Amino acid sequence: MRSPRTGTLWARCSFNPVDADQRPTGKPQWRLMHPYRQMMTMQAMRCQVCAGRARTPLGFIFLAGPGAVNTKHVPVLTNQPPVCARHVRAAVRLCPHLDGRPMVFLAQSAPLYGVHGVIYGYGDEGVHVVDQPDAPLPYGHPNLSTFLASQLVRRLGSFRVVNLDELLRALSAAA
Repeated sequence: MRSPRTGTLWARCSFNPVDADQRPTGKPQWRLMHPYRQMMTMQAMRCQVCAGRARTPLGFIFLAGPGAVNTKHVPVLTNQPPVCARHVRAAVRLCPHLDGRPMVFLAQSAPLYGVHGVIYGYGDEGVHVVDQPDAPLPYGHPNLSTFLASQLVRRLGSFRVVNLDELLRALSAAA
């Protein structure tokens, strides 16, 4: 599937069966989020747990593992969709990567930045992987036309880092 917005080609994966309420079944693999779900929740800024509205009175809540992000390196990029106020506790409790003590980013803005994935090329052997960059390719990069994306990346803007207790107190006061 090619994104109509950016022209990026997206990796396709099968979906798990859904239950009677049309929700996916199976155990979440938190860091290995389904590429389509990751793209859709990031594109629409929806909660990665429930796919509901993620904006809170405090802004958007993004979580990262303890020490996973160096906030001194600008820009701060994330491939993890935001979480809504209702699912912060569940995400922290259930995601092993967060280790119960996440870095919490309260962002007022998080513009689209680019994509993670693989660059393909064509040679004597046909189509083959040319590069698997560690860093995301920003939109506008010349290699995007031969790139197979698997994760959408946003740049956190106007953010502050708070601890989980501060976040929960602030959310409670804002409710």
